[in-house]
Amino acid sequence: MTSQNVAADGLPTPRRYWAIVSIGLGITLAVLDGAIANVALPSIAQDLQASAAASIWIVNAYQIAIVVALLPLASLGEIVGYRRVSQVGLAVFTLASLACALSDSILTLSLARVLQGFGAAGIMSVNGALVRFTYPQRLLGRAVGINAVIVSMAAAAGPTIASAILSVGEWRWLFALNIPLGVLAVSMAGFTLPHNPLQKRRLNIVGALLSAAAFGFVITGMQALAHGEASVFGFGLTGLGLAAGVLLVRHERPSRTPLVPLDLLARPMFALSVATSIISFTAQMMAFVALPFFLQGSLGLNAVQTGLLMTPWPLATMFAAPLAGYLSDRYSAGVLGAIGLTLFACGLMALSLLNAESSHFDIVWRMAVCGAGFGFFQSPNNRAMLSEAPRERAGAAGGSLGTARVLGQSMGAVVVAFLLSAAPATGVRHGFQIAAVAALFGAVMSGARIRRRPSEPDKEVEAV
Repeated sequence: MTSQNVAADGLPTPRRYWAIVSIGLGITLAVLDGAIANVALPSIAQDLQASAAASIWIVNAYQIAIVVALLPLASLGEIVGYRRVSQVGLAVFTLASLACALSDSILTLSLARVLQGFGAAGIMSVNGALVRFTYPQRLLGRAVGINAVIVSMAAAAGPTIASAILSVGEWRWLFALNIPLGVLAVSMAGFTLPHNPLQKRRLNIVGALLSAAAFGFVITGMQALAHGEASVFGFGLTGLGLAAGVLLVRHERPSRTPLVPLDLLARPMFALSVATSIISFTAQMMAFVALPFFLQGSLGLNAVQTGLLMTPWPLATMFAAPLAGYLSDRYSAGVLGAIGLTLFACGLMALSLLNAESSHFDIVWRMAVCGAGFGFFQSPNNRAMLSEAPRERAGAAGGSLGTARVLGQSMGAVVVAFLLSAAPATGVRHGFQIAAVAALFGAVMSGARIRRRPSEPDKEVEAV
């Protein structure tokens, strides 16, 4: 690859716009598929004559495959190109979607979902790096904001799209829908996505296997605990994952480009951004898991009302994320993130104060505050992570984004599961309160960061 083929500081227009459409289409497929499968679980279980416990693996298999493959594929992107990893990921995802649509048993569907998860990991692992090479540094915050909007729209639209398809057809159409969209995404990626400088090294196979074992066992163990399975099994898997993690760190420490970005985590700004991301996604997932139980169990609402009343959350995120992304090109990510997480904590605490006499409007504005706060934090934080890493380590930074999100979401689900088991009557309300405390702690961590202007790296941003 010649130097002329590598984007020096973003792509020229109009190619930049086509690239962001291509990136957005890919990440939409990955996020949307994770959202629609949950809605279809009862239909799938009934059609394939599977138990509810067995059908859960349709979701688990997808999530575990993603977290296992994120960091190795991000590292591979630095070697063979983010563009190529994204294209192959899209192709695998599309073929796996066809396999899902043709599955005739819960086993074959779960295996197809594993393959689909690997494809989604290929998309997600290099998504952040592609965004960085698509937009110039001065507009990176705006680009991250646009990307956050796309993710929020996909997450918000997932249940609605799934319900609409299931109302007129069977669950197989949920996966068949991915096929034409996947073919389009693969085709667009071929001529729109940016190139990146390639590193002359081999993929660390031992590190990749240890990474897969560490994250795979930890996430599987956490999910087992969250779903109320045998505690010995859940804690045992988590312990194995932590042991593999220790071996992984010892193995990767001498490397100049470690698969687990130890070199980036040595940078205080990056490390604080990762930690803040994990904490914020823990709080978010605690709220997401607790809300249906709270709205239906404590407030007496039905499933349709619950779905509609939760919609203001992603809608508010859609509006807040691009604004925060725009501001992050000018102001401190630490300050913006602290404001967003403080607002998020206020919304969570307000949710815990709801009671049976609360009106729908009382619920809606609290959801909107939570969504706006989270969106206002997410874009500046993601920008800080991407911009703090050198361009040649953009893949590792992008992989860290996805890994932090999955780890946080898994921990949030586990905490709520424990609360529901320990205190069925009050556990959900306590979940909101604990999530609010976690968000406030994240706000303090965010405020501890020092952000520098991209255009003036030697000058610190003034407090705002």
